[in-house]
Amino acid sequence: MKYEGLIIRPPSEAYSLLLQVTTGCSHNKCTFCPTYRDKKFRIKSREEILEDLEEASHFRRVKRVFLCDGDALIIPQPRLLDILALIRRHLPGIERVSTYANAKSILRKTAKDLLALKEAGLKMVYLGVETGSAALLEKIHKGVGVEQMVDAGRRIKDSGILLSVTVLLGIGGRAHSIEHATETAKILTRIDPDFTGALTVMVVPGTPLYEDMQAGRFQLPDSFGFLTELGTMIARSQFTDCFFTSNHASNYLPIRARLPQEKEETVRMIQEVVQRGDRGLLRPESLRAL
Repeated sequence: MKYEGLIIRPPSEAYSLLLQVTTGCSHNKCTFCPTYRDKKFRIKSREEILEDLEEASHFRRVKRVFLCDGDALIIPQPRLLDILALIRRHLPGIERVSTYANAKSILRKTAKDLLALKEAGLKMVYLGVETGSAALLEKIHKGVGVEQMVDAGRRIKDSGILLSVTVLLGIGGRAHSIEHATETAKILTRIDPDFTGALTVMVVPGTPLYEDMQAGRFQLPDSFGFLTELGTMIARSQFTDCFFTSNHASNYLPIRARLPQEKEETVRMIQEVVQRGDRGLLRPESLRAL
């Protein structure tokens, strides 16, 4: 497999074949994200993708494929359908194809487009929501507002494709911590995703967010401040049926809960950890990572 640059994937795609169909991110302006800053966005050629799939066809049975890099859904519909057809042809035992997507790329697809992608094998989309605060979405340069984010999420849900959204604990800093938590609970309720993953912001040198922190314009919550946000988001969100996790390496307290069934138990546990204020209950700083 010929990969260009750093390759990332969601924790739940740990055992998936990582197929790089684009390099970089079509948006690549989020103030907190360092991942694709050294990559120029491009869609890989059919020949490049085909070469990787021919190699992968000799692997032990592949059940899942994750399309890299940051936003494969931006690929024009005919080319994306062709890629999905190539995957089915070379990996006949495939059960699921998934990808990252940003809201702008989702909104470029019609309901008919998304249904066609589902029928062609795209079963899951990961959408970086980050926050439900309109002011913070603008501040971190997500490129869309609250209504567009909700529309994008609902389009995926309505198509029958599984939707996993990501939110970022601490992205509002100390100054906007409560606003971030409460407004994010609202947007999660409106989107009602199948899965939600809460990550914790880690400020990386070279990003605009790092420059803000160095200049004193941004201050991270402390470890228990992050957990207070997490508890607030879970407590105030109203899900139909969502598997909520905070098991990413960036998080201080791993959570895996089915909501709403386990909401009260989960919120109570988070509140108890915060009230005790015992850092021994948290993931050590040395074990946290992006």
